[in-house]
Amino acid sequence: MDCSSADMGAEWHKLPFSSWTESHVSSWLESIGIKEKYILKMKEEEVTGSVLTTLQRDYLSKTIGMKSGQIEHLLKKRDDLLKTKESKTKMKTETDSNTRHDKKVNSFVLEETIDREVQKDSTNACNDISKSDVAFCEYRKFDQRPTNFRYVKHNLLPPETGPENMIVPCHEYKSLETAHKLNSNRLKTKVASEVLRFACACMNMRANGTIHFGIMDNVKSTHKHGEITGIPIQSQGDFVDALDYIEKCFKGSNHQSDARKCIRNPCFIEVLDKENAEKTWVVEYDIVPKASIVKDKLYSVGVPKFSEKDGKVKCEEQIPYHRVGANTPRISDDELIRFIQELREKDQQREEAESSSNETALEFREDQKRKLSILLTGGKTHIDNSLFYIVVTNKIQPEDLDSITFLINMNVFCVFDFDPDSETSGLYGKYKEQKAVTPHFLNDYENNKRLENSDLVVSLKLFDRVSWIYCNGRNNFPGEEVPIDEETWIKTRKKKMKKAVSLICNEILPRHSFVVLFLLMSDAQQPLVETFHEFYAEMNGHDCLAVIAESKENYRKWSSLAQVSCPISALKEISIVDMPLSHVDATVQSIQLSKNQPERKLPVSNGGLCFLKSVDEAMLDSLEIISTDQCDDTNLEIMSDDEIKETELYFYRGGKIKWINFWLAEKHKCGVIIERDAYEEASTILDNVVHRHKAVRPIESVNIYHHPGSGGSTVARQMLWSKRTKVRCAVIKQSKEVTTVCEHAVKLREHNENEKNNCLPVLLLLEDQNPDYIDNLRRHLGNVIAIKKINPSVLCFILLICNRSNYPERMCRASPSQTVSVTHKLSDQEKSSFLKKSEQLKFQFEDLDFNFILTFVLMCKEFQPSYIEDFVKNLLDKIDHASLITRLIRFVALLNCYVKDSYISVSHCEAYLGIGLHMVGTRYHAFADHLSDEAKLIFIHLRDSSTHIQLIRIIHPLVAKEMLSQLSVNLPQSSIVTELISDDVLINHRFDRDQFLKVIRALFIRRNKKSRGDPKDTTFSPLIEKVSTERGGVQKAVDLMKAAFIALGKDAYVAQQLARLLYTNERFEEALEWAQEAKSLSPYDTFILDTLGQVYKWWFYHLYDTFEEKEPSPERGVEIISIALKGISAFRASEKTPKKETVILNSSYYGEVDVGCRLLKFLSEVDVFSKTTGYSELMNYLLTDYIPDEVRIPWQKFHQQLKGLENSLRQALECISEDLSYFQTDISEEDEELDARDPEQVYNPREWLTRKSAVYAGFFCDIQEKSNKAAETLSTDTKNPGKILSPFQRQMRTYKLGGGNVTSILSLLYDNDRKRAGKKLEEIMDMYPENLTWKGLDEIELTNVIFCQIALNCILPGSSKLLSLKQLQDLSKGFKIKGKYMSSASALFLLSLLFWPENNKDVSSADAQSLLLAIDALQRLCEQKIQHMSQRKSRIVTHFFLAKARGLNKIVHRSAIEKQIKGTLSERKLKWLGGEVWKTKEVVQQLKRIEGWTENENLYVQCGHKDSKIRVIPRYSASLPYGNEKVTFYLGFSFDGVVAFDIQMRK
Repeated sequence: MDCSSADMGAEWHKLPFSSWTESHVSSWLESIGIKEKYILKMKEEEVTGSVLTTLQRDYLSKTIGMKSGQIEHLLKKRDDLLKTKESKTKMKTETDSNTRHDKKVNSFVLEETIDREVQKDSTNACNDISKSDVAFCEYRKFDQRPTNFRYVKHNLLPPETGPENMIVPCHEYKSLETAHKLNSNRLKTKVASEVLRFACACMNMRANGTIHFGIMDNVKSTHKHGEITGIPIQSQGDFVDALDYIEKCFKGSNHQSDARKCIRNPCFIEVLDKENAEKTWVVEYDIVPKASIVKDKLYSVGVPKFSEKDGKVKCEEQIPYHRVGANTPRISDDELIRFIQELREKDQQREEAESSSNETALEFREDQKRKLSILLTGGKTHIDNSLFYIVVTNKIQPEDLDSITFLINMNVFCVFDFDPDSETSGLYGKYKEQKAVTPHFLNDYENNKRLENSDLVVSLKLFDRVSWIYCNGRNNFPGEEVPIDEETWIKTRKKKMKKAVSLICNEILPRHSFVVLFLLMSDAQQPLVETFHEFYAEMNGHDCLAVIAESKENYRKWSSLAQVSCPISALKEISIVDMPLSHVDATVQSIQLSKNQPERKLPVSNGGLCFLKSVDEAMLDSLEIISTDQCDDTNLEIMSDDEIKETELYFYRGGKIKWINFWLAEKHKCGVIIERDAYEEASTILDNVVHRHKAVRPIESVNIYHHPGSGGSTVARQMLWSKRTKVRCAVIKQSKEVTTVCEHAVKLREHNENEKNNCLPVLLLLEDQNPDYIDNLRRHLGNVIAIKKINPSVLCFILLICNRSNYPERMCRASPSQTVSVTHKLSDQEKSSFLKKSEQLKFQFEDLDFNFILTFVLMCKEFQPSYIEDFVKNLLDKIDHASLITRLIRFVALLNCYVKDSYISVSHCEAYLGIGLHMVGTRYHAFADHLSDEAKLIFIHLRDSSTHIQLIRIIHPLVAKEMLSQLSVNLPQSSIVTELISDDVLINHRFDRDQFLKVIRALFIRRNKKSRGDPKDTTFSPLIEKVSTERGGVQKAVDLMKAAFIALGKDAYVAQQLARLLYTNERFEEALEWAQEAKSLSPYDTFILDTLGQVYKWWFYHLYDTFEEKEPSPERGVEIISIALKGISAFRASEKTPKKETVILNSSYYGEVDVGCRLLKFLSEVDVFSKTTGYSELMNYLLTDYIPDEVRIPWQKFHQQLKGLENSLRQALECISEDLSYFQTDISEEDEELDARDPEQVYNPREWLTRKSAVYAGFFCDIQEKSNKAAETLSTDTKNPGKILSPFQRQMRTYKLGGGNVTSILSLLYDNDRKRAGKKLEEIMDMYPENLTWKGLDEIELTNVIFCQIALNCILPGSSKLLSLKQLQDLSKGFKIKGKYMSSASALFLLSLLFWPENNKDVSSADAQSLLLAIDALQRLCEQKIQHMSQRKSRIVTHFFLAKARGLNKIVHRSAIEKQIKGTLSERKLKWLGGEVWKTKEVVQQLKRIEGWTENENLYVQCGHKDSKIRVIPRYSASLPYGNEKVTFYLGFSFDGVVAFDIQMRK
């Protein structure tokens, strides 16, 4: 190897692997002791650094020719080096990240996304850095043989030492790196020579000492001095027998005896090594030269040497040794006399040292209370609910179970319990007596169903109840989770533990929001230690870890095993040892801000109070219950003035008011909370409802609509606080199932009450819930009231509905008797209150800029736009627009402006700014400390009520809007969004990523809707519409959507919206590409397939509208027809797709009809069909096999589709009609974002259907009567055109008049002009012959005729065109009620109407059979239609009701009932939901109550003979009573069968 290459090769340790050349590799191989021939061979094979990292055993053996010993050594050293490099890279990256954010490489990204991959085998942080950084450890206690002491491989012991004060031992290290491989005899000789030399020196120095074997005694390339390496031991006896050389090597029996007394037998200390399964040991000999033994003696030894010549052991000459520093040289002849003279002094010093060490020293005891407080609070003065606690414990002894109150008071998130008997004799059984818990196993945290984090949290009931995780099985439990031994646990359950810990630490709980507390209450087994390793690795160190151990011995064993990941010195810092649990309990309770109340108080109907146990309360986890003694568990003695100030300040800065605010105000610990005028108004409404002698309805509601930030939520909570002693109060938590809320609300009402008809009402606060949710809750509560037979005049529940709105006054006008509005406008009285309060706050917070409570200041100024504008301008003038914090402000302002309730998590912000929450002393530096003064002023910190994640948002939406407006003067909003979605740190940050991406998605997809309180409806998301107005806006919007598509991981719905944006701007080819991209990502999504059809639809419309020729030739029409037919095909593909659960009707039918009607119009304009005879030519072409010569070749690809056009259009119209006859037309909020239909199709589908039916029919009936001879005859015989019209012409004409389908016919019943509607129906009947029979009509026509008759009777009961009920019944015999070709749902519905008997007993068996079969089939068809779609049941329309009249008049349409109900739209809706309709005088007079009975939770009515019964479905608040009862009810007719309203027990 030449000099230059050697010099270059020597640089290997400075370079990364990827930069190593063959020379670098050769130098490294040489440094680790690989034989030269192998080095040269590898250089020939061009093994560079990159190649070295991937070398395999086979290659080294077969290609390089290496022996197994060299291979093992090379691979081990290579792997060690790889780990060292990774560790250094990680540390360097973390250091650099704070200053180089733009490269997007910071500690958070690495910490969140890379570390988990690197540390695959739970190799933890400490272990990784132990070779590149120093991990010091402590010696075993001198002259003691502890059972639970171990060393960790690669940790460092302090350097070797000489004697200090004779009692503190000196230390000598011997690695035995190669000597341990010697045979038994040679090994004993080697060990004896080292031990006896060192012992002789210690005895002469009168100093204690320890010689260690298996510790590096010199510096080698890959090892440090003092590094623990350990040695494999074949026989411990060799090390014990080595001391037998004492008698051979010391001279004289006295000296031999002394040596035996001073040299202790060897200690064998296990070396822990996670990387290697082979056991290694450190062997230590202690030398204890007691003064009584060595006094006045000088010792010499002849150390043994093994002779290779004759294979015998010989002792060298007797030589005296001493210790000089860390060395053991012989005492030279020159020094010997002086050394002997000094021995007397040494003996005296030894005696004094021994006597002083024997005196019982005052043992130093640290301040355990202070240490415990710091460990559990992170440096705060007390424990509150700001931190969660994760408890890891093994078996707690029965006598200690009375000392766990501190745990019950803690905000415990979960418990990892290793005690299988915890329920019967351990912590679980005791804990669950006072707190609600959900028992789990480690399997439950594996998330095998791949739920999103939010769904997993709900399914495991995390945050609602303590999750109790049985980590090693559970006794007395029927499942398969049984206790197993340590070895099996590590094989089978360790990986599950790793998953659970990783999930909790990285996905569910925010960083630094929790403390992990290890309770070591019995012998610590390996699984408990493994759990510590996992938490230590996931939390990147021991911050936020605490250990409590009663027994020193248990702790020693546990810590000796745990030191593999955390050094003993660090473990001591986080451990409380030898403190009885009873002392821990008392100590922790003394610093807990609130004590767990085992029970709280609720008001009862007799004016007294009752107790609600906290464990019972926790089971009602969908409600936040406000007790009469709310907050009384707060310990004011340890709540500092600063904390009270901070609590108040949080509210006035814009945070949601907490119960503690009201409580502190009542205790006069903080200022009074202003009561707005709306509070008085709402209280008056509520008092009127509560104190009414007889309730109008059992479920009442009070509505509060408020401008954002105007205090509406505060008003609602003030009402609950003030009424909590009079009624039972609760807040309904967000995202809770209606059925669960209903169940819990009923339990709260009836708790400790004796009489269900005499309970206090429950006041339930619903905040920002959509109308569907509120209606469902009202319906479920109404059902329960009916089931429990509670008197309908008893007030049971009051829904306090508090919703944000941009137009609260307008919402108030819709239902003034039960609604109040809260606006930014202040009354004179309110102005006075706010002025007075502002003076108080200025005085109270005089050390702060008054603008710091900005929300309150803005409220005082009534949110004047000019004030907000000036404030924002002044603020933006002061900030550095290039700083990261300003960019963050821009991002948050943008999101807050465009996405309701949006935020960015503090964890995301920390990652973005490249800062961490790090421990300095005892105090955490909060994220806020890193913000500029301006950012502190406008950001408000919140904590999500369900996920408990810390978040930030701009202090008020109006401030966010103004900030974005001013910021975008110099930087367009499109640029801000681009920055946001292209920031890898924010997009890829692991914690709370799902929620962050949902917000980003909403930014691009969510449209504004007036129905949701937005200022106006938008076609696209407001952001996209705004960007489209910028210069070059459409292209900017397109580029943004493309970037969002990538950032959101190729989101199919973003691709769909991009396709919509492109076709709206007439860029159809691009739109088609993106619609197909969306389809490829989500091939079965109804909305996405529909969008593909919409692309073709609007492309076709565009081509049609811009077509210049009035009468184009067939050849010129090919492109247009092709696009139109592709659109129809795409819509049909969508129609065949299974519907989403929330979709009411597959919207593609609408698209097919739109395109089909427009295509017909285009066809009629083609020159071949636009001539005088063109109309009949077109009819022949479309309806028969005839093909005109002019179109035969140009349209050869289209003939089949065009000839099926009329039929497919009719089917599409029928499908729309059928769905509209089943369901109400409302649409879910989620679907509104994705629906690409025209507004009329979404919001007025019945009107659209009537209009389109007429357009469709207009093409197929000769309106102008030009070319059809039948038209001439028709004009001369207008009395009965039915005689001379063909069936097809009749069908088209009835379609045109509105009689072509059920929905169009029923729509005529809602026409305010009754005469016009009646005339239309009579005209329709004129289309049919007078002697009408079912044999002359197909089923659809027959159905339409009968519906027209029923509608005509409802509108014009005296019309001459009416048939009798008997005639209609005869006609309906054409319907098939069973078999393969059973009639449609519309036909079956008619049978239920026509054959329902006027008197249940006077009905023929044939009619009864028809009725039974028809209703049964109707119910089955409906079940199939709404399968897996439970929420659609509530949207089924009831069309008709049974009246007292006879004949056709027994059928009353819904519109006739609705005319009798007075009030605004929302009030009328309430009357339907609450059952007031059935108390209305006119309705009672008109409708007939029929008798039935309940049986097996079903409702039946008799039909004909005794054994014939029909099942009736309860609707609205009409629910079934328990048991088998006789009942009466009103009967309704809908497409899911016959339905019951207002079920009452028969008296």
